[in-house]
Amino acid sequence: MSMVLMTAAGLSHGASSAPLGRGARAVAPVDALLELKGVHTHIGAYHILHGVDLVVPRGELTLLLGRNGAGKTTTLRTIMGLWQASKGAVRFAGRDITALHTPQIAGMNIAYVPENMGIFADLTVKENLLLAARKASNAAQMDAARLQWIFRLFPAVEKFWNHPAGKLSGGQKQMVAVARAMMCAPRLLMLDEPSLGLAPKMVDELLGIARRIANAGTTVLMVEQNVRKALAVADRGYVLERGALVAIERDAGEEAAFERLADDGKGGVGFGVHGSSFKESK
Repeated sequence: MSMVLMTAAGLSHGASSAPLGRGARAVAPVDALLELKGVHTHIGAYHILHGVDLVVPRGELTLLLGRNGAGKTTTLRTIMGLWQASKGAVRFAGRDITALHTPQIAGMNIAYVPENMGIFADLTVKENLLLAARKASNAAQMDAARLQWIFRLFPAVEKFWNHPAGKLSGGQKQMVAVARAMMCAPRLLMLDEPSLGLAPKMVDELLGIARRIANAGTTVLMVEQNVRKALAVADRGYVLERGALVAIERDAGEEAAFERLADDGKGGVGFGVHGSSFKESK
């Protein structure tokens, strides 16, 4: 894998993202499905996002990394219209969606799985998925081909099809939450901390599923704190600190960026990932 490091300044002020570091190479233009430009978000008197620029290429898995309170969830909620951007623009498939309401945004086939998963505990797994099958009023009307694809991706969904969702383990509930989001064949899937609180084996399985979803053509934007494992499945990513993208030293490799993030969160970087290692490209 080779990785391109870019200054936060280049990312957050609309300049071309010049590669940094030894052996760095030019960043190829990307086909952006989602783009944030100079986005600020206020929640009451609190200024949470400070001019965030973010590009999510079509068909890729993009990570949004950072410590707790950095603004990652706020970024996803702003994209989804749950919180309104006070400045800047959010564009999806070339359309400005900044001022749209959440139902309109969801209607554009953008799916969001929040940190709390949003599972209806008293409903069965089947009933949870039926809620997301927009054109179906009963299970028999659900898209059979789509459902079989979901069963192959999430065997636990089929296994516990008629079980109350509230009786499942945390990992199984997360699988149901992601499977439900995939029922509407979204163009963009946003996942907020999908591995939170899960056993290592389940983390590996869930992140692998996210990779398979992206490989199948759905664009994925994922907030994650399990940094090393998430980087292993990602195409590219950004680091947020205190509501803004942050920079590292010009000649630092991605391992230095990772260590700063993992140790104390004081460094950050926008990067493009290609392959499976984290050594600086030569």
